Amino acid sequence: MIRVGLGFDSHEFREGIPLRIGGLTIPHTHGLSGHSDGDVLLHAITDALLGAVAAGDIGAFFPPSDPKWKGANSVVFIEEAMRHIETAGYRVGNVDCSLVLNAPKIGPHAKAIQESVAKLLKIEPTAVGIKAKTPEGLNLDGTALAHVVVLLEKR
Repeated sequence: MIRVGLGFDSHEFREGIPLRIGGLTIPHTHGLSGHSDGDVLLHAITDALLGAVAAGDIGAFFPPSDPKWKGANSVVFIEEAMRHIETAGYRVGNVDCSLVLNAPKIGPHAKAIQESVAKLLKIEPTAVGIKAKTPEGLNLDGTALAHVVVLLEKR
């Protein structure tokens, strides 16, 4: 049996904070704002994982109103979501991710992001798709978005 989860997240770029994408710090003049570290990709993956096992969403587990999660490393969110899918008897088969942002260019970092995500999800890098698009004409210059689909397989 398989299950599919869909995840989405978005954050605004701001000066003075590091840019975290896929669990890595990416060199850039601006980072993504958020209650935690603003890792738009890990947040979308977390939502996809939780959704695939009907466990809720990231906000239910890590509410932005809780000061405990202020500045938190989003890897913690992935680890919690992985516990839920493993408890439900599933494992990640593959994940496909699309990032939408003007800058920085993701291409030079895609392989490292792919490897980071694969390690977090306990899968091979070849089971992680990382793509990036620019939001041409959509007035999203100061924003990053992530769309994620995850396939879970029964263990």
